[in-house]
Amino acid sequence: MPMSEYYKDLRHTIGTQMIFSPSAAAVIRNEQDEILFQRPVSNTDTWSLPAGAIELGETPAEAIIREVWEETGLRVTPVKLLGVFGGKDFRFTYPDGNQVEYVILLFECVVDSGTLEAIDGESAELRYFSHSDMPELPIPYPKEIFIKTESERTFF
Repeated sequence: MPMSEYYKDLRHTIGTQMIFSPSAAAVIRNEQDEILFQRPVSNTDTWSLPAGAIELGETPAEAIIREVWEETGLRVTPVKLLGVFGGKDFRFTYPDGNQVEYVILLFECVVDSGTLEAIDGESAELRYFSHSDMPELPIPYPKEIFIKTESERTFF
């Protein structure tokens, strides 16, 4: 779904200035342990994880279930919180000038059902990448977060 009414009203009031955006993102793996990324329609030069803002009244888990469905056509279950990220390194300016500073809850999710296809029209392309061949991301998640086994992660 494009911008919610809440964020539209907020942007109407404050313009493009920086806002906090509580968000959820998903690491979704296929059978080959490749990770799903999406290339947004709004910025076809970059890739991202399936992700989006947490709406008023939503839990972070509900938000990621909704966002993954809208962006990928997959029904998922969040099984693990991989990390919470934020701060000045998680600032982003959209092509329309809107500025955000994300606070992101990153979930590992498993696919329950669905067919890989963009439902909301926000994803230009959906593709799985191996850990060693991942695209550059505009959000600086620690690279270790994409390693499947906890024993190999070094930042916890």
